[in-house]
Amino acid sequence: MFRPKLPTMPQPTGMATPPTVVEPTSITPGTPATPPAPALAAPGPARPTIQVTPGTVLALVGGGTAVVLVVGAVLVSMLLAVAITGVSVALVAVVLRLLVNDMHKGR
Repeated sequence: MFRPKLPTMPQPTGMATPPTVVEPTSITPGTPATPPAPALAAPGPARPTIQVTPGTVLALVGGGTAVVLVVGAVLVSMLLAVAITGVSVALVAVVLRLLVNDMHKGR
């Protein structure tokens, strides 16, 4: 009842497809193609250049600093939450152990 039932595999009856013989083929060199004449490249669309001013540099640095500080605060708070939970679970385990020991001593 508790033994696993393994599926039985049918015995192979022979080759499903006959083996095919692969014959080597000879390589015949073709005539080399002449390279096409180089075409003139079409000018691409003109992209506007981004000009970095001191104001944008300060904004980027300030934004990056804010992101780093927010992510750091979130990670530190998560670490503190895990640490506080671990300490509280350990304290509950100690209290339960003391209660169980007191019950066995019959006090």
